[in-house]
Amino acid sequence: MADDDYVYDEATGEWRPAADVAADAATAGIVRDSAGSPLADGDQVVVIKDLKVKGSSAVIKQGTVIRSIRLTDDPDEVDCRHDSIKGLVLRAEFLRKR
Repeated sequence: MADDDYVYDEATGEWRPAADVAADAATAGIVRDSAGSPLADGDQVVVIKDLKVKGSSAVIKQGTVIRSIRLTDDPDEVDCRHDSIKGLVLRAEFLRKR
């Protein structure tokens, strides 16, 4: 692309350089934890605060280690396995990479 190529960004309502839009699109799919570290499938994470599990009386305590996470289509959510809870989905903002 040439330096003078611009693309209309509907989210901001502005004309932006095409290179900036392409760079934003490339980083949009990266899932980041609470500290900003990128997460990948199979990573181990630690829960940073006590979390009540919706639909259950269980609580996941701060410091709980979750092994072998799976990323979802939503960059804010991570699919997890825990011994006591099946089908657990946690928000990435409550996790820290181990």
